[in-house]
Amino acid sequence: MKSPTYVAELQKKLGAPSSETIESLRLLKAFLKLPSDQRSEIMQLVERLATDPSPGGLSLS
Repeated sequence: MKSPTYVAELQKKLGAPSSETIESLRLLKAFLKLPSDQRSEIMQLVERLATDPSPGGLSLS
């Protein structure tokens, strides 16, 4: 573990991360803990949602 002084100095230089960044890191951490077959299923689902033109689908473009 890094010393509290180092962490404080780093945070002072970089600033505090946004809540979106923190949530993204939490999701990434949870995603990486999944077995690879479940990760593949989630990636396929997200790709389908991103390209689905229906009202329920997400449009990331």
